[in-house]
Amino acid sequence: METEPEEELKPRRKGIYLLPNLLTTGCMFSGFYAIVAAIDKNFAPAGEAIFVAMIFDTLDGRMARLTKTESAFGKEYDSLADMVSFGIAPAIVAYQWGVVRIAEFGQYWGRFGWLACFFYTAAAGMRLARFNTRAAADKRYFEGLPSPSAAANVAAFIWFSSHFHEPGLTGLIAAMTLTACAGALMVSRFSFPSFKQFNLDRRVKFVYAIVVPVFFALIALDPPAMLLAMFATYALSAPVLWVGRRVRRLFRGSPVPGSGPGPGPGPA
Repeated sequence: METEPEEELKPRRKGIYLLPNLLTTGCMFSGFYAIVAAIDKNFAPAGEAIFVAMIFDTLDGRMARLTKTESAFGKEYDSLADMVSFGIAPAIVAYQWGVVRIAEFGQYWGRFGWLACFFYTAAAGMRLARFNTRAAADKRYFEGLPSPSAAANVAAFIWFSSHFHEPGLTGLIAAMTLTACAGALMVSRFSFPSFKQFNLDRRVKFVYAIVVPVFFALIALDPPAMLLAMFATYALSAPVLWVGRRVRRLFRGSPVPGSGPGPGPGPA
């Protein structure tokens, strides 16, 4: 009697479907921990936790694709975890570190900080909703700054500044301004490289094998400073390049094309 192939008879273990969602839960837990740490005035661990959330957020999608366990549930759960870890947690960390202090300089400063933190959270929610409902025209680019990168800018700044017990009004204004700008970049139409075209299984030049260890060694020397420099450069790259293109076209006398996703967008 003929038998079906062993692969068809042997069902896939149900536990494998839990693995990507467990990683997503790790992302959400890291964001929750960042909030609790900020409430307890432990700002350096709070900033570190947001970067741990970024690692989990990267792994859950890769694991789902690797195990062929992508699902609508996983997509929605991932968005909710992103909202907690990259939308709410950075705003609360910035609020606990900065708004409470900046309010001492006047009532209006406190309102400015409060609104900056709320604007960041609202922008993160709109950024995630837009990402889920709009198909990307060019997968090589993100439309608007991704929420993990925006959270990394805020978290790295607070982590870096947590060593200063008295940042002063200038430092507090810088923190609130950075938080608001990160929110504005999330809902902008600037195009940021997605780096999805890089394949880890593909052969690369030998020089890259040297650059990567050096890169991680620099991060190990001073994690908050290096991470802040790296993510700030990424966040500023699209606006700076857009301004540069407009200036060149202005001097050349050619019209500036309309905005939109892709290598040459304009702001919303």
